[in-house]
Amino acid sequence: MKNIFSNIPAQYRANFVHLYLDIGWFGVLSGASVNFQSIYAARLGANSFQIGLMAAIPALVSLLLAIPAGIWLTRRPVDRAVFWSSALYRSGFLLWAFLPWFFKPQGQIWALTGIVLLQAIPLTALSVGFNALFANAVPEEWRASVAGTRNVVLSIAFMATSLFTGWLLNRLPFPLGYQVVFAIGFFGAAMSSLHLYFIRPLSAPAPGESRPAETERASGWLRLDIWRTPFRRTLLVMLFFHLAHVKELRLSDENIGIGTALFYLTVLIGSTQLLRLTRRLGHKGVTGWGIIGMSLYPLILAFSSQVWQYYLLSIVGGFVWAMAGGAYANYLLEKCPPADRPAHLAWYNVIINACVLTGSLAGPGIAGAVGIGYALVFTGIMRVLAGTALLKWG
Repeated sequence: MKNIFSNIPAQYRANFVHLYLDIGWFGVLSGASVNFQSIYAARLGANSFQIGLMAAIPALVSLLLAIPAGIWLTRRPVDRAVFWSSALYRSGFLLWAFLPWFFKPQGQIWALTGIVLLQAIPLTALSVGFNALFANAVPEEWRASVAGTRNVVLSIAFMATSLFTGWLLNRLPFPLGYQVVFAIGFFGAAMSSLHLYFIRPLSAPAPGESRPAETERASGWLRLDIWRTPFRRTLLVMLFFHLAHVKELRLSDENIGIGTALFYLTVLIGSTQLLRLTRRLGHKGVTGWGIIGMSLYPLILAFSSQVWQYYLLSIVGGFVWAMAGGAYANYLLEKCPPADRPAHLAWYNVIINACVLTGSLAGPGIAGAVGIGYALVFTGIMRVLAGTALLKWG
């Protein structure tokens, strides 16, 4: 461990270690509870509406509460706010494991839906606040390195946990297997929150920077003034990018599982090159070209007919997402005023969740109206245009 962090200045080392351990334990949560939520609901007999509702609730709540969450975050230390938001959100995962003891199958479905709804409230603050905490805890020159390493750790933890929990579910009776998996997920969630507790901002805002409370009084709590700043262009190009997502394939669970494993494997490999590319192209350049590269997935998939082609695309997609996914958050942070990050990131959160809901509702309709092949081609073209717009105007 000492050799791995020997090139990192001592004053940054503790934050970096806790950021890596945070994402590692989050990978355990994702590979256990999050990964099997919809599968468990389906095993209980949930219909497509109920499963879709569970998936849509976090985006809907975040769409409604992101701006108030941004204001709430500006009024208190971001490190404490992020920790308590994560603790409240992740405590809900423990309740998942106890549902079979108190409810019959349909009761479990609606109880799980209610828990997801309650969890979505602190999740909104966590989603808005974490990037602000990351910016305050990691110097700009180290952000690409830390983001790339976090992606590597996440990929390893997610793949290992997914394989282990899948093996476990095949050997334990239903619903005991899912109770054990959800308990494992909760343990990962609790450990992730514990490491968030130890992350500290490196410095306070410099004297003379605008104070969020003053800006809020001058512009209103919706912070519509942000749409009159250069950050408007960033929001618009990211809106264009996130709209270019549709549900693209109907494959077996086994096919999707293999594709997901290949995807995360190449995310792991590609993330090791993120620092080198950002030094050469900058966060904006890597994000823009990464988005353009992501167009290959739907464009080629539109003309694919065999499952091995999907596997190949998963491999390519993992490399490309390692670039775009690793750089875009740092690109956003570069565009946010340091003293007013939560409010700016709140508007980005509104954008992304509006796109999630729009894609969930409109994507199947578009694919049904014009055919999945044309929908995939449209998605690919949208991504090319979004990446080009980001490189030119972002």
